[in-house]
Order: sequence, then structure tokens, then C-alpha cells
Amino acid sequence: MTCQELTEVLTDYLEGVMPPEEVVRLEAHLDLCEGCVTYVDQMRETIRTVRALRPEHVEATVSDDVLAAFRAWKRGEPLPDA
Repeated sequence: MTCQELTEVLTDYLEGVMPPEEVVRLEAHLDLCEGCVTYVDQMRETIRTVRALRPEHVEATVSDDVLAAFRAWKRGEPLPDA
């Protein structure tokens, strides 16, 4: 498995829905690639952080701002400054 392949299937891995043979491939890659280990750790921490958020901690416009940023990204436009 390459680094790019790992990033494309990481969600399935983290959600526990990846087929066992793919888990073996992904974990074999992690045994050899410290960069991907760091990436997986960062994604796990991001998930933990986002799950800890409560609606009262997030400004009402954040979801609109995030959607606008993703739409701009998809169109190839530069992301707006934070």
C-alpha cells in the first residue's frame, strides 16, 4: 500500500469497516512509514477533538463557513483566510 492509498482508505480503517485483508496491508504500511503513523495519529486526535465539541462551543455560522470552504476547495479556488 502506498501513502496515497492509505489516505484514501483511512476512514474505513478508523471506522472499523475495512476488510481484514486491507487492514493487514494498511498496518504493514504503517510498520514501515513513520509519516503515515503520524498522519493516522493526527486523524485520530482530530476525530477525538471533534467528537468532544458541543453545539454551544461552536459559533452558529461555522457550518456555513466550513461548507463554503469545501465548495471553494472543490472548485480549485484558494481557501479563505481564517
